Amino acid sequence: MAVRIRLKRMGAHKAPFYRLVVSDSRSPRDGRFIEEIGTYNPLTQPADVKIDEEKALKWLQNGAQASDTVRSLFSKAGIMTKFHELRHQK
Repeated sequence: MAVRIRLKRMGAHKAPFYRLVVSDSRSPRDGRFIEEIGTYNPLTQPADVKIDEEKALKWLQNGAQASDTVRSLFSKAGIMTKFHELRHQK
């Protein structure tokens, strides 16, 4: 099963709010998911991003692939740096 970390759109029309979820890559964007690991609100200045770092690192180490936008959010939060350090320690 290919697992992706991606955004699930929530919120009203023209007022997006996203949840960062771990889901099967074959499931629809707003469909069933395995676990929720954070939230992202692009409408606030600056954008409000809350990520459970432990869960994100756990899923990345287990082979989950992050979408382009999620990878960017992880990079800004410093999670990708920690993931690369953990990967190269072994």
